[in-house]
Amino acid sequence: MSARGLLNAAGLHPKKRFGQNFLLDDSLCVKIAALALADAPEWIVEVGPGTGALTTALARDGARVRALEIDRDLVALLRQNEALASVDILETDALNYAWPEASCSRWHVAGNLPYNIATPLLIRLAQLADGPQRIVAMIQKDVADRLLAAAGSPAYGSLTIAVNNVMNVERAFTLGPAAFYPRPKVDSTVIVLNRRARPLVEPIDPTLFEKVVRGSFAYRRKTLANSLSRALSVERSEILNAMQTAGIDENERGERIDIDGFAQLADALARGGI
Repeated sequence: MSARGLLNAAGLHPKKRFGQNFLLDDSLCVKIAALALADAPEWIVEVGPGTGALTTALARDGARVRALEIDRDLVALLRQNEALASVDILETDALNYAWPEASCSRWHVAGNLPYNIATPLLIRLAQLADGPQRIVAMIQKDVADRLLAAAGSPAYGSLTIAVNNVMNVERAFTLGPAAFYPRPKVDSTVIVLNRRARPLVEPIDPTLFEKVVRGSFAYRRKTLANSLSRALSVERSEILNAMQTAGIDENERGERIDIDGFAQLADALARGGI
């Protein structure tokens, strides 16, 4: 039965506050599950199982699945499904979840992520010390574009750098609004993130590096020196000295700096006592 049919039969309706848009084609769920199950993870954690279409595809091959669902009505619906008897179904908010799977040597995350949590959740999962080896997620296309953006492009920003430093990001496929119930107003993209053997850059002070990256994009109409001076509350002359040390032109803008450039700039600032 389709997601729409299951909801109707249970007297339920999609809840806008949870960003619920249910995938209608079960064959696409099978395709997403195959991507998530690659490399035989010990655990698959699904975020937002909804009516259980992807959950069923994940559990079908005997994988150990844990499903995190914030909507108690859907939790009840999932627990009534005999095909999901082996699945550990938890009523919880994925953003507040403790992620105990960090004790596993290999665990993956999958899900049709609600648009309102996709960005903070991906950043959190990517930056976990013992995070998932792979994430397969359906997200808003424009967020996928930001994750895949190159330096100098309009979509490039702090999200690009935060995730790509530790995860390799690939686009699997894109779907239009008609693939979902209810129909969203935007296209959606399935992305595959695989954890790198080591980060692209390992700055002296990771916290300062993050502040530098965020500050560089905080005022996009300003030059890098002006944006960072304002964001970090540091004299512009000190920013310019660090930029010179890092080999960055004084008139450059943050959106044109690649991750190596940001690491060199953050290290120069750290050595200068910022």
